[in-house]
Amino acid sequence: MKPADSKRKAFFTSIFLRLSVTLQTTFLWSSKRLPSRLTLVLGLATLIAAFGSSFQYGYNVAAINSPAQFMKTFYNKTYYERNNGYMDEFALTLLWSVSVSMFPFGGFVGSLMVGPLVNNFGRKGTLLFNNIFSIVPAVLMGCSKVAGSFEMIILSRLLVGICAGLSSNVVPMYLGELAPKNLRGGLGVVPQLFITIGILVAQIFGLRSLLASEEGWPILLGVTGVPAALQLLLLPFFPESPRYLLIQKKDEVAAQTALKRLRGWDDVGPEMEEIRQEDEAERAVGFVSVLKLFRMRSLRWQVISVIVLMGGQQLSGVNAIYYYADQIYLSAGVKENDVQYVTVGTGAVNVLMTVCAVFVVELLGRRFLLLLGFSVCFTACCVLTAALALQDTISWMPYVSIACIIAYVVGHALGPSPVPAVLITETFLQSSRPAAFMVGGSVHWLSNFTVGLIFPFVQVGLGAYSFVIFGVICLLTTIYTFLVVPETKAKTFIEINQIFTKMNKVSEVHREKEELEEFPPSPRGQ
Repeated sequence: MKPADSKRKAFFTSIFLRLSVTLQTTFLWSSKRLPSRLTLVLGLATLIAAFGSSFQYGYNVAAINSPAQFMKTFYNKTYYERNNGYMDEFALTLLWSVSVSMFPFGGFVGSLMVGPLVNNFGRKGTLLFNNIFSIVPAVLMGCSKVAGSFEMIILSRLLVGICAGLSSNVVPMYLGELAPKNLRGGLGVVPQLFITIGILVAQIFGLRSLLASEEGWPILLGVTGVPAALQLLLLPFFPESPRYLLIQKKDEVAAQTALKRLRGWDDVGPEMEEIRQEDEAERAVGFVSVLKLFRMRSLRWQVISVIVLMGGQQLSGVNAIYYYADQIYLSAGVKENDVQYVTVGTGAVNVLMTVCAVFVVELLGRRFLLLLGFSVCFTACCVLTAALALQDTISWMPYVSIACIIAYVVGHALGPSPVPAVLITETFLQSSRPAAFMVGGSVHWLSNFTVGLIFPFVQVGLGAYSFVIFGVICLLTTIYTFLVVPETKAKTFIEINQIFTKMNKVSEVHREKEELEEFPPSPRGQ
């Protein structure tokens, strides 16, 4: 063979090999990209779970605010019919406070039930069971006026609180385990989106021209049972969490079938392998209780981060902002009858910004949204404090206060409201995830209850300067996030676990099997 022919043959052979490698790489890349799409089954499962559960949480937060005066009148009238005398102001205020505070207390109780229920009934099974705590109180509240019983309302508020406590933890867990890694953040924000939609719908239904009336308030409270009934009818047709089926139920066939339905194609081998790796890591630990969660060195920074972020979410003043909003709107010249429409507008802004968070959480990352959101809230609290202190001396200061409220709502909706629940799903593996949600949910509801109980007294004592406290909490949470919380977007659960393994300074399985083993990087087929 001539040298020229030999060189030509080598040249074409090289081109052929490169083309083969390129085609093979392209095929593999495409096959790994296919599971990343949002299929019809995954999309509908997300909507049904979020609408049937998270929507109720938001709805019940706001539904009781608008008809408060009519409900207090009903309480007093009922008491009069029983005792031939009206309650004094203190007794009526106390009874109303109990009615309102039963909701966050029920949320705390519901959070404590998360672990046992999701481990025994599964994620989907728990959501279906949870509808009992919505449909029963919806009927009770709807019939309370006819029955002449305010005790039915108080009991119902406790039950819908339990429903909210369960749903606020189980829905993010369920959706986080259904979603592929590149959609996990976006789908994880959807529950918070439906919470804000629930708040907005309750604000709209609670307009005085609709259901906030003497005859309409039982209907307003009873509507919460409609989403639960729809979920009870539709959710059984959708898959259980494949991770729950494989790791906890040891049913590989059911897990593979569920994955195929969720991904819309048959080649789910790489993702099944990633779940098996997680299962192997879990065998070194076994079942993780809340007590064991706090004792495990390998989970130290994850647990601290959950407590800081969930506490920061509620103690940053989000409920206080809404509490103070009406007074700020009135001082800015908004007519008393029009304040309800401005409140609905604020709720619409909250929904709009949460929609934005759904689409940008995978683009910008969880960590960035937390830093941005808490920073905006910190700035808004500082400026709002100054504006409230000066609003009686400078004529245009009330408008600055309104701008601060809107800025705060925008900031909180982008990061502090939706992201912490996503991070709980991502930073814990299967055996420790239920216990982590119990801890995070307990911190969430206790903080919520504390702010509702203490803020009125803080407001009386500090006035405009009460927002300094919330500003400091926002700043401290921002600093913690910057120094400690890693970025988790586009990573598998095993890869995220490896990040925290290094942070916790544990690289081997502990002899007593209390630590997680560090595994090599898993296939990126999730």
